[in-house]
Amino acid sequence: MTVTHRKQSTRRPARHATVGSASTDGPTVPGQATRDREHDAVDSAPTSRPSAPDGAWRIGDPVGRRQFAHVGDVELERGGVLPDVRIAYETWGRLNEAGDNVVLVEHALTGDSHVVGEAGPGHASPGWWNSLIGAGGPVDPDEWFVIASNVLGGCQGSTGPASPAPDGQPWGSRFPYVTVRDQVAAERLLLDHLGIRRVAAVVGGSMGGMRAIEWAVTHPDDVDRCIVLASTPRATADQIAWCQPQLLAIRHDPDFAGGDYYSTGRRPDTGLGLARRIAHITYRTESELDERFGRSHQLGEDPLQAGERGRFAVESYLDHHAGKLARRFDANSYLVLTEAMNSHDVGRDRGGVQAALGRVSADCTIVSVDTDRLYPPRLSDDMHDALPVSRRAHIVSDFGHDGFLIEEDQVGRIIRDALDRRRD
Repeated sequence: MTVTHRKQSTRRPARHATVGSASTDGPTVPGQATRDREHDAVDSAPTSRPSAPDGAWRIGDPVGRRQFAHVGDVELERGGVLPDVRIAYETWGRLNEAGDNVVLVEHALTGDSHVVGEAGPGHASPGWWNSLIGAGGPVDPDEWFVIASNVLGGCQGSTGPASPAPDGQPWGSRFPYVTVRDQVAAERLLLDHLGIRRVAAVVGGSMGGMRAIEWAVTHPDDVDRCIVLASTPRATADQIAWCQPQLLAIRHDPDFAGGDYYSTGRRPDTGLGLARRIAHITYRTESELDERFGRSHQLGEDPLQAGERGRFAVESYLDHHAGKLARRFDANSYLVLTEAMNSHDVGRDRGGVQAALGRVSADCTIVSVDTDRLYPPRLSDDMHDALPVSRRAHIVSDFGHDGFLIEEDQVGRIIRDALDRRRD
């Protein structure tokens, strides 16, 4: 078997829409230009960066393709209010006259609003699902108006721990515990801000799939289709257990400073790197790692030779992914979003999972990866069985959980079929 890295799509990239601009690519959303201009000066204001910048985007950094919406206060499920929330988002295509062609794309744990596109000023990495949106692609912007936001608690433009609190200092350790339900509430406010009431489809994988199914349960009258990939209606004990050492690795890093490291000139890269290593193992499979790396050592670093201890090739691979994430992600956001995933349970205060899924009116497509050891197919089976209208789809992959991002052709066909399908 030949194991390769994720392929780069050869499809023509989608043109981004700019809400409220004079661009010919921009959708027409009534009143949006005026609402966005209210905060243009704030979002373009310069700011000083810490001497050891974390991976968070901050006001004054290059905007890239982001747009911003100030959606007001968000009432939190655990109580209290998160004030003056800002959501960063990107759009592709146009909103049609009927307003019924909106596709909401939900990112996973370390994703953001930059679903497709190149790396460059404002975007540390290329789009995380580059094959999804584009002319002739699964989600064609000539037909659909696509919206993707950075999740509440994230670090790429939306309000999160690195954002300024009302006193002007970063929230840091003071940032509240937010749930998946809170994140969906913030996204609902974003769509309200854009004058959008209903979505033709909400699609997401992993943590994004959690928000997708939460959308369908919380807003059953506002979602026509729900496409959930490699996810679950509630976090399991096994998933929470895998998260705990990741959380502890960050919190026990001496440079974490209780979450208030932004002004120290240091950052908990060691802890974040350990968290990423743990997580990445669960995203892949035992067979793939063994066939890909075996017991090979990194070139020039044989651990069995005398001298400084070398690394096995698989260790080097994990080190690479740890360093890569530390350069573009904030450790506090990793904590906040991981705990939000642990909170996920569509059945909470709704009579249980079965009762909650029974209220969904969307045409659902539930997708699993056959080798996923973190979100095993049985969880998708259970979700499918409990939904009133649901199609079951499967991704065959050697890559485990990450198959929902890597197996582009299979995923593309599933999403295209779900969008093309009309309600019975």
